[in-house]
Amino acid sequence: MAYVVNNKLECFLCFLFALSYVLGDSFVGGRRIETTKNKGFIKQKGTIKTIEDEDGDTIDCVDIYQQPAFDHPFLKNHIIQMKPNSIPSSPKENSYQAELFQNWHKNGQCPEGTVPIRRTQEDEYTRGVKWIPRRTQLNHSFYDISNHEHAIVSFGVGEIYGARASLNVWNPVVDDGEFSLAQIWVLAGPDEELNTIEAGWKVTSPENKTKLFTFWTSDGYQSTGCFNLECPGFVQVNKNFSLDSPIEPVSRYSAQQFDIGITIYKENGKWWFQVQDQVLGYWPGTIFNYLGSSAGIIEWGGEVYNAELGGHHTRTQMGSGHFGNEGYGKASYFRNIGYMDNSGKFIDVEAQTLKKYATRPSCYNVEVANNTNGGFGTHFYFGGPGYSTQCAN
Repeated sequence: MAYVVNNKLECFLCFLFALSYVLGDSFVGGRRIETTKNKGFIKQKGTIKTIEDEDGDTIDCVDIYQQPAFDHPFLKNHIIQMKPNSIPSSPKENSYQAELFQNWHKNGQCPEGTVPIRRTQEDEYTRGVKWIPRRTQLNHSFYDISNHEHAIVSFGVGEIYGARASLNVWNPVVDDGEFSLAQIWVLAGPDEELNTIEAGWKVTSPENKTKLFTFWTSDGYQSTGCFNLECPGFVQVNKNFSLDSPIEPVSRYSAQQFDIGITIYKENGKWWFQVQDQVLGYWPGTIFNYLGSSAGIIEWGGEVYNAELGGHHTRTQMGSGHFGNEGYGKASYFRNIGYMDNSGKFIDVEAQTLKKYATRPSCYNVEVANNTNGGFGTHFYFGGPGYSTQCAN
């Protein structure tokens, strides 16, 4: 059921919420920023402990009840649910060990009752404006091409309550000011009011590190939503995973491959986010309109931002930087693709029901595999090098 603001009190709360953003500490790129700073970094309120990792990042261990989620007007009296009533099993044969794939753990752990939040640099907000996905979905089939390139597969069969897959992890080359990502999209609603939950890995320049991330919007990427915990909305419950922190190791061409299991599913009015066998948190259904009930379509695949530097197509790679038809060990893949039906069970998506789409197949493509053996289930390969003799403009 769509969430409708239907009384004057709720409207007044929304007004106060917007006003506090404008008159508060600061307001950059549609996001609230705390003023507590340290050496050019933004320190989270409610920080109880800090951990420095080997890459120079700082992790703030924040009181779970002081995380950004609770600045949302619809979550002022929200009671945290620490775990779902049931946890779906992750796709099997994942190469990562859940407790080791973020290296900040080497220097400490966040205490109970806190959640880890990576401390961001001030200029990341302004640099990140163009990273926000601006794609508009048209009838769940067509996409605008305003500097965003896609190579994806999609699936829709009535009401959907979850999506999952194992994502092959790489560190593609990314041009200055651009990004490359691999993710799952969970979508509902018409184009201008599109609700979406997204999660996967991304690489942005100039950091050029492969990072775990989430994104959401409830109005077609216009004014609501954000990456990770940059704005109120996502409620984190896990003290072991930090969104927007590097993940490693990554896959190498013709060498060992690594992948990470991502699961998004709805239970008890919340959309839960699970990495491997660990529940990280949830998006309350009340922050959405159409996703307040169910999803209508799921997508899996890659996206890059193409700034057309030098007057030609970007050199930013997607996936491994190689086309999908090169196959295992060379092209990036998604495997064990599944969806949750209204019974609360995950079902393998049949390969023939997937619709594939590539914005420019000469730059990045996608190939659905017919073989479902070897622990890969339904899977596909995707990606490409970007600018080349066959991808000139």
